Amino acid sequence: MKMALMAFNAKRDAFSKILGLSYAIGRLQQTIRRCVEVSGKGLHSGNESTVWLSPEYAQKGRYFDFHSKYSIPASIDFAQQNSPLCTTLSADRFKVRTVEHLLSALEATGIDNCKIQIFNNNVDSEEDDCDFEIPILDGSAKQWVEAIEKAGLVVAVDESGNSCERMAPYLNEPVYVCKNDSFVAAIPSPNVRLTYGIDFSKVCAIGCQWFSLAPLDDSFYVKQIASSRTFCIYEEVEQMRNIGLIKGGTLENAIVCSASKGWLNPPLRFPDEPCRHKILDLIGDLSLFARLGNQGLPVAHIIAYKGGHALHADFVCRLNDLLKK
Repeated sequence: MKMALMAFNAKRDAFSKILGLSYAIGRLQQTIRRCVEVSGKGLHSGNESTVWLSPEYAQKGRYFDFHSKYSIPASIDFAQQNSPLCTTLSADRFKVRTVEHLLSALEATGIDNCKIQIFNNNVDSEEDDCDFEIPILDGSAKQWVEAIEKAGLVVAVDESGNSCERMAPYLNEPVYVCKNDSFVAAIPSPNVRLTYGIDFSKVCAIGCQWFSLAPLDDSFYVKQIASSRTFCIYEEVEQMRNIGLIKGGTLENAIVCSASKGWLNPPLRFPDEPCRHKILDLIGDLSLFARLGNQGLPVAHIIAYKGGHALHADFVCRLNDLLKK
């Protein structure tokens, strides 16, 4: 742990020169008060799995545990490239897909330290049990937030019984990544602000949407973001299934829109539910910037347009690269 703290302090000094300083933001690191269990089907694999969220010491951060033998930190350092339509973490032979909704809920509700155990429900041998997917539930983060609220939060202490301040990275200079007409950019701001734009010009029921929130707090997230569901275009479903995706997708865990017929399973929870869901995803992906139980979201105004998990990850990698200089 001492070595980890020394490394974090060195990276914090780098922030002051390039990216920003890590400041205490007025509260202590937290963890979940008691264990909770959630089960469901994976969106892409279609496999049933069970997730346990358990309390963890301060400065341990959030991480995925497999059979209590191997773990993967919820960090951009372990994000897999070329992971279509979801965020995947991998190390050695272990892989966990579709982590973004759970991590979004944990980051937004203030669960800084958490042991996340996941079990495949229909696998006979642990030897073959190394490919996991977080349950999609209803396609939003609503049930994760409900489970967290039911369990409650508590101040986390380290292995010596001491509480620790939660630090946040402040951005001092603009940072951006782009691909074609899509981009994610961040500019200095005194608080966390998120703005997202989407443009589905060929799908009239979605069209062009923008949504912005400032500042981000757990109350706003719970009421306005967490229940927004993942969405897809009906005409693209067959193509996605042909390449092995959305095997577990149904009208109960996604909102589906046809270019010609509009929404196939209304009503929407918000008129701009697709755009709100993109913010939900963005928060989950940005949480991968977290270190040692500190805040993942940079204190900045983050603006994204026509992004996706791959571009979100590129942006976090950009921040990470600056941190390593």
